[in-house]
Amino acid sequence: MKIYNTLTRKVEELVPLQSKTVHMFVCGPTVYDFIHIGNARTFVIFDMVAKYLRFREFEVRYIQNITDIDDKIISCARENNEDAEIYAQRFETEYFKDIKSLGIDAVSIYVRATDHIEAIIKQVQTLIDKGFAYEISDGIYFDISKFKGYGKLSGRTTVNDDDAVSRIDENPGKRNSGDFALWKRSEGDEPSWQAPWFPGRPGWHIEDTAITEAYFGPQYDLHGGGRDLIFPHHEAEITQQEAASGKSPFVKYWMHAGFLENKSAKMSKSLDNFATVRDMLERYPREVLRLYFLSAHYRSPLDFSEESFRQAQASIDRITEFINRLKFFENKNPNAHRFDEEVGNAANKTYAGIIDALDDDFNTPKALGIFFEFIRLSNQYIHEEKIDFHFAKRIMHVLDIFSNVFGIIPLATSVIPLEITQLVQERQSAKEHKDFEKADQLRRKVETQGYLIDDTPYGPLIKKR
Repeated sequence: MKIYNTLTRKVEELVPLQSKTVHMFVCGPTVYDFIHIGNARTFVIFDMVAKYLRFREFEVRYIQNITDIDDKIISCARENNEDAEIYAQRFETEYFKDIKSLGIDAVSIYVRATDHIEAIIKQVQTLIDKGFAYEISDGIYFDISKFKGYGKLSGRTTVNDDDAVSRIDENPGKRNSGDFALWKRSEGDEPSWQAPWFPGRPGWHIEDTAITEAYFGPQYDLHGGGRDLIFPHHEAEITQQEAASGKSPFVKYWMHAGFLENKSAKMSKSLDNFATVRDMLERYPREVLRLYFLSAHYRSPLDFSEESFRQAQASIDRITEFINRLKFFENKNPNAHRFDEEVGNAANKTYAGIIDALDDDFNTPKALGIFFEFIRLSNQYIHEEKIDFHFAKRIMHVLDIFSNVFGIIPLATSVIPLEITQLVQERQSAKEHKDFEKADQLRRKVETQGYLIDDTPYGPLIKKR
């Protein structure tokens, strides 16, 4: 399978450093607020990536960090008259609630920054000893002029106006404008840890490399995150880890998810144009959100609009109806064999097409297009009486496989109330006795209660309007 590598700007064959084992790291949340759906898109994408790699029989060790010490956490805790540690723990708990609600469960281990202070201090000291770091009034900084490869990921070495300036660490005493903090001097009641130089706390970038070095060593396979992290965050990661270890590349493959955009502007908390995952889950099931996130290629921007969610909901409804049809056939006589070779070939072609699409840099929109075309064909085959019990079971198996990758197959299909089922049975009996007036009355009664009857060659199928 192939992946677009941000580092080389090429689509490359995935060849892990250790046979079929993929060591994968994705930047996690800074726990100072509820996650917004822009963050959630990134986390759903890499949840899908890890699950698909496992489906393709790679062993995936997937780590995500939790940034539980940061300027934003300290600032928000102060505004709420709350201890920074307690504040971070509270929003960490809320983060796990939200990702569970989204069906994100591919991560092997979550790692807090504050649980790896010793590893962070060790890496900072290594950089000092090798001459890459220096001390000024507010902390220890990395001197980017000492590392010749700075800018290899982003093609940049300078800060733009739209960068996250708060995380560039402004200080007039820096040797270069792009120098970034490795260790920050704590002031007043700010959280602090003892270090050989002075009490303080980690800079934002150093936690990721200290964590990955502790778990994966100085080099590993795959690093993911949002496009907004390419510079300066991921650029800083490469710089400090390769400077510390002397080994290159730090990461073999870099993957970056496109922005979620609100009227062509990046969705972010700083711009106050975001919706939280929690808000959206009150309006739509998680399958709708996941389908929405995966409806565009992961590297492409995705527009945030009500129409997009309505379309995603309609697609999920279509899947639900299809599953109800298949379950309907599963309950029919297994000896009534109507299998058609055309149908079998279509199923095989669908399966192969989905695999080919996902093997090509995780082309989820193409895979989904193939899937929905197959739903259309299958519905046609049903009306042509080309489908049977055995084929229905086969398709359900395929759906089970891809529910584990995409996470868009509804966990529970619609349950038809007993009174509706009884009305449909009465109607069927009326039709058999050629009492068509009564059958029409019963159909209308069913429809007034929010259900439709689809008369198939195999009997009536009930579905919600």
